[in-house]
Parts: sequence; structure tokens; C-alpha cells
Amino acid sequence: MPLYEYRCHGCEETFETYVRAWGEAVACPRCRSGEVEKLLSTFAFTGTEGTAPSGGCGCGRGGCGCGH
Repeated sequence: MPLYEYRCHGCEETFETYVRAWGEAVACPRCRSGEVEKLLSTFAFTGTEGTAPSGGCGCGRGGCGCGH
């Protein structure tokens, strides 16, 4: 199940929730409003900043989120 981050238009609460199926209704846990916006989340990675991970992607920036 993917974990998504949302912001509620009603109370401005930012929250994360697991979404089991595409198109599943998501409601704010604070005010129960269904008027929420999916936010663009950042990727988690391991490695040292400024160096490409082992078997690098060639971008040379490390932490680029390419999955290597």
C-alpha cells in the first residue's frame, strides 16, 4: 500500500495516509473533510550527500532519487 501525503482545504491540516486502491476516498483525520489535495512527497534514500550511491546512476549528485 502506498503512503501519500495530503493537505486539507478546510482546516489546512497536513497528514499522511495509506491508500489501498486508486480513487479511494480520503478524508482529513482532523475535521473529516473530503476536500483534500495530494502533495508531492520527497523520496527517502540512503547514502552520503554529494556522492553517487554504489553502482551509481552517473548523475554524480547523490540523492537524486533515481533508485540506485
